[in-house]
Amino acid sequence: MQYEEKRAFMRINIDCDMAYRLIDSHQFETARCTSLSGAGVSFIAPQYCDEGKAIEISITPQNSLTPSLTAFVEVIRVTPKDADNYEIAATIKSIKG
Repeated sequence: MQYEEKRAFMRINIDCDMAYRLIDSHQFETARCTSLSGAGVSFIAPQYCDEGKAIEISITPQNSLTPSLTAFVEVIRVTPKDADNYEIAATIKSIKG
């Protein structure tokens, strides 16, 4: 079976803590980042978030070799993961410098 990758950037599966907040909020929440690419991110969060919402994320990997990332993203998909969590997929709109 042949599969042609259509993504512009390779996705990396990761498992690390992250913080996020809705742009219109000052309150950061915690989540678990599950994958990252040059164009997007997915994470598991306890709060539902509407598609199209703008979020600021901050990912701090557990090893000192990988730099942290702070970015602004747009939610493109929300899928219930279990009774208490949602898988959120988002497109990176800009990197915070």
